[in-house]
Amino acid sequence: MIELQQNNPLHGLKSETMISELVAFYDWKILYAAMHLECFNTNPNTAACVSFLKKTEWARERVENFYLYRFKRMPKGNSAQFELKPRERGFADGIKPRKPQPLTVELVAEMKAKATADYDQMKHNQSRSYASSSSSSNSYSSSSRSNDSDAATQRSNNKKPQPTFDPNNPWNK
Repeated sequence: MIELQQNNPLHGLKSETMISELVAFYDWKILYAAMHLECFNTNPNTAACVSFLKKTEWARERVENFYLYRFKRMPKGNSAQFELKPRERGFADGIKPRKPQPLTVELVAEMKAKATADYDQMKHNQSRSYASSSSSSNSYSSSSRSNDSDAATQRSNNKKPQPTFDPNNPWNK
């Protein structure tokens, strides 16, 4: 009995083939800039990279994630999918890999700077909302009823908009 294989570009793909495809399209410098793995920087060659990836699971997962989401440009999954290893993830039937995302060292640096800025902004917003919620809880605990409406408006303003993701259309087209 033949089981249906998962729709995953990594299924049956050897590490050596994956590395050679990535190097042929991106080059060693761009791979190092994107993933910060020394096997792409110090005396880079396919055999050394494959050996390193076989020994180091976290590095192999990083390269496989890069291959799936940057090179093959597969749709990103939900949090349950990201708890699985890249080779164990599956995609809906009919979803095919797209053309690789073109990258340069400068573009990778810009993307990392933007991601860092977005992360810092998110942390700043979380700390601000924590500070305002603790101050509103202190004012809420007082016997004054005028603060109740202020706390209610703060809670209603914290509602986030619904995501625009359609589960039936993972490419959002």
